[in-house]
Amino acid sequence: MRIVMVGAGYVGLVTASCLADLGHEVVCVEVDKTKVAALKKGQVPIYERGLSELVIDNQNAGRLSFTASLSEVVRGPHAIFIAVGTPTLAEVGSADMHYVHDAARAIADLIEDFAVIVVKSTVPVGACDEVERIIAERVPRNRFAVVSNPEFLREGAAIEDFKQPERVVIGVEDERARLVMAKIYEPLSLVRAPIIYTSRRSSELIKYAANVFLAMKVTFINEIADLCERVDADVLDVSLGVGLDSRIGPKFLSPGPGFGGSCFPKDTLALTKLAREAEAPIRLVETLVEVNDTRMVAMAQKVVAACDGSVVGKRIAVLGLTYKAGTDDMREAPSLVIVPKLQAAGAHIIAYDPAGMRSAKSLLPGVEFAERAYDCLEGADAAVVMTEWDEFRALDLKRVRAALTQAIMVDLRNIYSIETMKALGFRYVCIGRGLDRKSNAGSRATAAHTDNKTSSPPSVAHMIHNA
Repeated sequence: MRIVMVGAGYVGLVTASCLADLGHEVVCVEVDKTKVAALKKGQVPIYERGLSELVIDNQNAGRLSFTASLSEVVRGPHAIFIAVGTPTLAEVGSADMHYVHDAARAIADLIEDFAVIVVKSTVPVGACDEVERIIAERVPRNRFAVVSNPEFLREGAAIEDFKQPERVVIGVEDERARLVMAKIYEPLSLVRAPIIYTSRRSSELIKYAANVFLAMKVTFINEIADLCERVDADVLDVSLGVGLDSRIGPKFLSPGPGFGGSCFPKDTLALTKLAREAEAPIRLVETLVEVNDTRMVAMAQKVVAACDGSVVGKRIAVLGLTYKAGTDDMREAPSLVIVPKLQAAGAHIIAYDPAGMRSAKSLLPGVEFAERAYDCLEGADAAVVMTEWDEFRALDLKRVRAALTQAIMVDLRNIYSIETMKALGFRYVCIGRGLDRKSNAGSRATAAHTDNKTSSPPSVAHMIHNA
């Protein structure tokens, strides 16, 4: 199939590369000429495992190409994907649709024979109707059809998610378009990927509902973690016991400093606005947004409390800045709230992140950046684990202890064993796990707490997936 991908951001680039790898002929259109030039050389501007190799391999095979202009796409495509950004309009909370609408107008000039316009961007319910209206002003309706095909890619595992998806959702109301979409995704039949056909509006809502539900799981376990601290329970045991219920599942039940990223914050706000406008407000989601915002402030206060109530003049080492491990994405990262709060409280911040520092430097003024984790820790008065990178799980904790002027570790991701940290002399502050309760190892499901000297319990951490 001949496919055009409008937009070479995270979703567009991953989708274009994966479609090319399935055997389709894909042209990716990106208005940023500098980005296009870099991509043609195989230089991928985002951090995503396996993506650089995929881009290079498919360019070399002649299945993937890049251009800065739709007018350079000379052959009539079977499908044109819209994968441009839909950032939140801060003043109203809804998605900014002008990039999608601009793409629709430009696409209209490209249509020759029948073409399917696939909206891959995350858009409000009814957005495909507007795209159809815009194109219909320029092209007869019998020469195109608009389809909703939301993405469900996890940053850090996006290629795997595309090639072995839990589901492919296609909102389609034209039989010709349905046949084209079936052909595009036919290679995924080898992995028996479930393909769900719905109306366009149902498809658009599925995307929002799925992300918001996951955000609710994250927020729920964060609040349970707070309760655990008050009643002397261990949130790792609680999340394990709850997650083993097949109706609930273990994913997104790891407590932390709050959710961030490009999807959850934006989609919760957008769904809240949509529900209010439809006069069907979703109170759970409205509360969810408020709870997540206040949690990040509370995490900064947790760090201050661990430092005897003051961080004035203290050097605080922050390990991890991105909103989660496996990505360089800083969008809505908890660090963007927590670090400035600590700075405002008088702390000097030195930070290290394996992938996100290039983006973070412009977002976190006044922060000193280190080249390595141990350099970050050297001479610090306290350390804070902000992001759950595997590199931090594997640190030599004796070396960490020696590097710090005071043995204070605030672990906002629960990646270390309480017993190990106490044995090494750390003042160890984590999330939802009592430090002074009597040992009850005989009744615990996670006896490995005392076995692993550098990482969190395998029986819990390996079963519970971070958001």
